[in-house]
Amino acid sequence: MTRTYALGICVVAIVLGVVTGCRRGGDERLRHGDRMVTAMISDPKTFNPLLSVDSASSEALEEVFDGLLRLNPKTTLPEPALASSWEHDDAGTTWTFHLRTDVTWHDGAPFTADDVAFTVQAIFDPKVPNSSKHVLTVGGQPIRAEVVDPHTVTLVLAEPFAPLLNSIGFGILPKHILGPALADGTFTQTWGIDTPPEKIIGTGPYRLARYVPAQLLQYVRNPSYWRRDEGGGVLPRLAERMTLIVPDQNTIYLKFLDRQLHVYSPRPEEIDDIRERSQELEVDLSKIGLDTGMLFVSFNRNPAHYVKAAQRDPRLDWFTDPKFVRAIAHSVDTKSMIQNTYFGYGEPALSSVSPENTMFFNPNLTPYEYDLEAARRLLEEGGYRDRDGDGVREDAKGRMIEFELSTNAGNQVRERLCSILKEDWTKLGLKVNYRPLDFATLVEKLSVNYEWDAMVMGFTGGVEPHNGSNLLRSSGNLHLWHPNQPKPATDWEAEIDREIDSGARELDGEKRRGHYWRIQEILHRELPMIQLVRQQRFVAAKSYLVDFTPTVWGLYQPERIALRP
Repeated sequence: MTRTYALGICVVAIVLGVVTGCRRGGDERLRHGDRMVTAMISDPKTFNPLLSVDSASSEALEEVFDGLLRLNPKTTLPEPALASSWEHDDAGTTWTFHLRTDVTWHDGAPFTADDVAFTVQAIFDPKVPNSSKHVLTVGGQPIRAEVVDPHTVTLVLAEPFAPLLNSIGFGILPKHILGPALADGTFTQTWGIDTPPEKIIGTGPYRLARYVPAQLLQYVRNPSYWRRDEGGGVLPRLAERMTLIVPDQNTIYLKFLDRQLHVYSPRPEEIDDIRERSQELEVDLSKIGLDTGMLFVSFNRNPAHYVKAAQRDPRLDWFTDPKFVRAIAHSVDTKSMIQNTYFGYGEPALSSVSPENTMFFNPNLTPYEYDLEAARRLLEEGGYRDRDGDGVREDAKGRMIEFELSTNAGNQVRERLCSILKEDWTKLGLKVNYRPLDFATLVEKLSVNYEWDAMVMGFTGGVEPHNGSNLLRSSGNLHLWHPNQPKPATDWEAEIDREIDSGARELDGEKRRGHYWRIQEILHRELPMIQLVRQQRFVAAKSYLVDFTPTVWGLYQPERIALRP
């Protein structure tokens, strides 16, 4: 996934001249022109939306590609996008989508049902690793797309599938561009980050115009975009978007204070400062709700890392021992994390589903209270004792309990959480070697070589819990503690697999809820992901942005955002 690239000095000089030129007083730089500037912390890993497994790649491409439907973040219901309407048969297994007739690709080619069928074909191609195939496998079978006419496509399912409309928002790909690559087996190498931006062809509101690694992504308005406002006016309203790539959160904040960004998601320690300076900075600070994703510490349970040449590393035994992981759960000091890392703007996280998802959040889970004495008792019961008096416990076979803890370097919130965890784990007599990783290395360890012990990481969350099945299902590529299992390694993982399938088949909303509550109960008991805290989310945006409406589920109608003259 990682590629090397060279950066021309002349290009850098031009970029720096545009982005960080001499300050001209107030917000004159940001208000001049018709461009909105934001920032993100890492480079994308791919320009192929189907291959994206990281938030940076997804964020880089979200305005370049459209799906059949999109989520309305105010109602949390799907609404039309490339599909203008749809219906299904009485059995709920054949869905017919009527496509818009006025959509063209960025290169002028017409968008048709062939593109939808091609995208579905690519999702289920065995040579194309992606997360969507795990979400869209219905009754153990892939969804089949059939072209009825140029603007009508049917999706045929093996059985009723309740999450369908919330699961097909994936970006549609151009068959006329990527079809040959899928046919000759080069699809996964196509549209890497070394691809010239003009070659990335979507139907979305913006085209990717420029990418300078470790510097910026620049977008220009798609002049043929199909959406129009109520008066027939051109959308998107902004002519350009720019995303600065800044690998340090302190630097991103300084750029916001220096009036180089229109929008910023503040860290907890910055919220009060921004609130006090809102008039000076010309910003509105909005509290939008609890994080919809999850932040957790996980221990690697993958034999691919720990069993080699018939030798079994003892860490696999520790990390799969219920007493060990429950001791760890009792050592999570959420009160300290909220006060010292989140400055009071957070809540303990009990579940993999956010309380913001009122339909599916299970409110009945009992927290693992912070209790180091209880943690010590569990470790003693598991045979983890300091047998030689050096302050570090050994297992029943006398092997020192030593492992590595990692997170993505530069994310200071997660680094502080690791510091708190390490401090308490050291008190328990565990030897912890903390090693922050650059994001590319972290992704490689999680998805390629599996060489990690313990990791603090986060996953985004959506309204539809089934969309997390690539994380929860034992065969999922993002089932990070032991991914891509040919069959479930444990009884509880097999039960989760069954609950995922049952929840997907169940069309009654209340009955569906019960299946996802059960999944949360199993995860809470088995602890493959030990939940930490959820941050109270805020967004700071320039007060002269028009129709900028943030929610916990995303921006509402981002194509309508404009700068007030």
